[in-house]
Amino acid sequence: MKRFLPLSLVALAALVATVIGAAIAGSSSQAAPSQEIQVAVVTDIGGLNDKGFNSLSNVGLQRAIRQLDVGGRVFITQTAADRIPNLTRAAQGEYDLIIGVGFLMFEPLGKVAPTFRDKKFAGIDVPVALVEGNPSNVRGLIFREAEAGCLVGHIAALEVKRLPGRDIISAVGANRVPAIVAFISGYNFCAKRANKAVRVLVNYANDPTFSDQAKCRATALSQIARGSKVVFQVAGQCGLGALDAAKSRGVWGIGVDNDQYFLGKHVLTSAQKKVDVAVYDVIAAYKKNPSGFRGGINKVYTVKNRGVGYGRLSTRLPARVRAQYKKTTDALARLIARGRVRPPAK
Repeated sequence: MKRFLPLSLVALAALVATVIGAAIAGSSSQAAPSQEIQVAVVTDIGGLNDKGFNSLSNVGLQRAIRQLDVGGRVFITQTAADRIPNLTRAAQGEYDLIIGVGFLMFEPLGKVAPTFRDKKFAGIDVPVALVEGNPSNVRGLIFREAEAGCLVGHIAALEVKRLPGRDIISAVGANRVPAIVAFISGYNFCAKRANKAVRVLVNYANDPTFSDQAKCRATALSQIARGSKVVFQVAGQCGLGALDAAKSRGVWGIGVDNDQYFLGKHVLTSAQKKVDVAVYDVIAAYKKNPSGFRGGINKVYTVKNRGVGYGRLSTRLPARVRAQYKKTTDALARLIARGRVRPPAK
């Protein structure tokens, strides 16, 4: 027995080592990086604190991370000079799909996407026709903002007619990019369709950063001084200043992109542009068929496919008035969806 004991101990030690090794290998396998799809979202200027456009892009990304088992990161654009470096860093990294947020991404995407043909790109508010060379790895995600503007213009015009005094409403834009122009054009068109006596004041804060709240606040205060009873902000983070001006002067504000009723009951409603839905959809499409993911095309979000619309109506309105506004605005949305009403984009 003494002669065989060392051999038994050796065998036992080997067995223990094998078991431990297998356990370590199993643990190492579970801890190893997964082969999940990686997505980068590159914000426009203003970052995630705009309570609207940029923040919605992150909402869509986070939903995709939870529901689609993808990985993701947000690259924050602080200045215009950050757009190309952020897109480039994402493309050089592990990211398979890179989403640029904002119309002004059209030029950076035209410079970066052709250099990284093995990566796929999407641009929020970027029509592919504007991307230089129309690269086959870029998909445009665009919205009919005029339709959303139309719906809230209808509500604003009805509400100002109900109020005493002159029928004056207004819109504050950050600057004249196509999406902002379209929102305001639809607002103006459908306000006058609902109330022929209404006057619509339109002014731009000339804020290329989309984040200077003082500029939008000053613009809105000027409109209110001229009689505006409803101020529609179409200016990203800058526009939060316009909504604050409306609150401070006891008039209505209308939010944009997000349903901004969370800012307070002074928000009559909001022109919704569902950037979160577009981001989620494009990630889902890529995950479903990475090799077959098509670029060189636009995905268009409309009232008909519920990519744009209007938000909650303020509970500060009497219940019967809320019900009336909802009924007529939903009827208008159906007319838009059927092509019976066509709000102009400029």
